[in-house]
Amino acid sequence: MFGPPQRIEPGPGQESVWDYPRPPRLEATDRHVRVVFNEVAIVDTRAALRMLETSHPPVYYLPAADVRTEYLQPSARKTFCEFKGVARYFTLTIGDRSISDAVWDYPEPTPHYAQIAGHFALYPAQMDACFIDDELVRAQAGDFYGGWISNDIVGPFKGEPGTWGW
Repeated sequence: MFGPPQRIEPGPGQESVWDYPRPPRLEATDRHVRVVFNEVAIVDTRAALRMLETSHPPVYYLPAADVRTEYLQPSARKTFCEFKGVARYFTLTIGDRSISDAVWDYPEPTPHYAQIAGHFALYPAQMDACFIDDELVRAQAGDFYGGWISNDIVGPFKGEPGTWGW
């Protein structure tokens, strides 16, 4: 089979990632977003932004004011997104645990995504727990994407083996 697999039909109260646009859409959410690493709540916000892109679970952009930035150290890694521009990365260190390049931001995003300046994103797979409201989210597969999978999102999702060509 070539191309993306069959879209899962969303049930009541669900969204399909195949209904998200490309280029991605950015939208505010007032849902309660929390992230825990090494027993510390490093994020606690109701002012996140969701980046919604075809075939991807949402990536949450978290306002710097609600992120425990004292645990972030800049790293040398940078990447380029055709939509958002140049991302810079941070190592997260709390106590005896450290994860390189676990968090990123776009200090000077492209004009269309200017709203994400002053926000951080992170890889849920590298955290101890990420919550949307009281739901423990699942991480998007693979080590490239930072999507958050909750029960109200259906796929299939890019990131699994064999999905790079989607």
